[in-house]
Amino acid sequence: MNISVELQKVDELHIKGLIGGEIDAFTAPILREKLAELNLQNDIHVELNLTDVSYMDSTGLGVFVGFYKSINAANGHLELTGLSSRLKRLFDITGLVEIMDIQATDKEVKIDETV
Repeated sequence: MNISVELQKVDELHIKGLIGGEIDAFTAPILREKLAELNLQNDIHVELNLTDVSYMDSTGLGVFVGFYKSINAANGHLELTGLSSRLKRLFDITGLVEIMDIQATDKEVKIDETV
């Protein structure tokens, strides 16, 4: 199992997290458990940095959807940052990028669509 989850409370309404490794069927329960331990009070803002995530499958997407729903129920805000182009593509093709606050890395490769 290759996942690391570091969560830090900045103040009463702000939490920052750094997630690294692989998020799959084996490691997703660990991530889900760590996120469930957070006290999601009203108007909470949670920023999760995924810069060090090397792989994620649909199980990982499910964890983030569930966590997004929990934050939304608390009238809070979830921001996912540092997504590689590969991870961002997962959120794009599922349509989650339309409802979640997702920020890709600056290293994201832009494809020139001109012929």
